[in-house]
Parts: sequence; C-alpha cells; structure tokens
Amino acid sequence: MIAEKISQGVPGGPGPFKVIVPDLPGFGKSDALATAWNMNNYVNCVEEFVRTINLGEFYLAGHSFGGALAAKLAIKRPQEVKKLFLIAAASVRKRTSKKSFIKKVAKIIKNLSFVPGYAFFRKAFYKFIIRKSDYPYVDGLMKETFKNVISEDLSQFTGFIRTPTVIIWGDKDKSTPIEDAYFMNQRIKNSKLVVIPGAGHRLNKDNPEVLTEKILANV
Repeated sequence: MIAEKISQGVPGGPGPFKVIVPDLPGFGKSDALATAWNMNNYVNCVEEFVRTINLGEFYLAGHSFGGALAAKLAIKRPQEVKKLFLIAAASVRKRTSKKSFIKKVAKIIKNLSFVPGYAFFRKAFYKFIIRKSDYPYVDGLMKETFKNVISEDLSQFTGFIRTPTVIIWGDKDKSTPIEDAYFMNQRIKNSKLVVIPGAGHRLNKDNPEVLTEKILANV
C-alpha cells in the first residue's frame, strides 16, 4: 500500500503535523486486487499498515468510504486513535423504499444487456437516476468490491465508538445526506458536529481550505 507524507501546519496554530495518506489497494497507484474485497479486508489492510510503520498514537480522518473505514478502525483500535474525524462518512446505509425500487430497476436493466445501445442506456440510468453512484466508473473486481462495501450498514456499530470524534459535513450533501451526520452525532457519545454551509459531498475536492481549517480548529 502506497502512502504520501505531507508536513502541514498553520502559523500560530497547532502543528506541524505529518499527514499520511494511504493509497488503498484497488485505488490510485496501489496494486490491483486479486479478489473482490469487503470492508473488513480494507480495515485489516490499514490495521497492518499502521503496525508496519509503527505509527503509535495518531489522529484519524476519513472521507466518504474512507470515513466508514476510519470509523470501523477506531472501534477496533481505540487505544491508538487519539481523535477521529468523520468527513461526510458513508456509514449509514439504511434501506428505503426508494433504494429498493432503484435496486429492482437496476437488476432489470442488467438483464437487458442484449438490447442494442445497452451500454449507453445503462450509463444514462446511473448518471441521471442514481446520479451519485461511482459504480459505472469502476471495472473488474472493483465492481464486486464496490457492491460489497456499499452493502454494509455501520449504523449499528457507531454507538461503539469511544474515541473523541469530530463529524464534518456539508449541508448540501446529496450522496450522504446531512441527516446521517445528525444520526451519528446522537449515536457517538463523545462527538461534535461541524456543518459547512453550502457545501456538498466532495469537501476534500471542492472545499479543501475550509475543511482543513475545521480539522485544525478541532485537533
């Protein structure tokens, strides 16, 4: 697993910090997967990575899928995670009638692969109906991995987080709605909710300066 190290600090503020950004297997420049993974595989991988570099006590931050991964790792290794930052974490995956309907339609569409123009129609369905799904943009084993990851609802586990936690969310998030943030804030006893007005799901891409400011203000 490849990792990038960055020194970061703010004049007059906390730091500098050594920021380690793991490049998870199947993503970026890390090796491709030999078999489809699930959430536990990724948790075990990061856990081994932490042991290998002898990180000791550390701050842990994760965005979207990374947030769900960070939450589960904090439950497993509470003695090492000094503070947890959940950024638009995709941890709550409750079943709804809308999701059940979309799942049924997606299954029907999959069975129509023989129809001319299927590839175009399928991409249009994910782009305009599901909209925020990454599924059409992954290939091979990552498709199965994607399905394994999004099938796991961590709602029941959030109450087991004992690490001081900062939940950072955009109030215009369409992928992981703000209701999920309030839910986790209620479930995680020692937690604080920070809402960024007007921000969507991609806080790390669209609002990096504001996100960094909120993290450093709560270290």
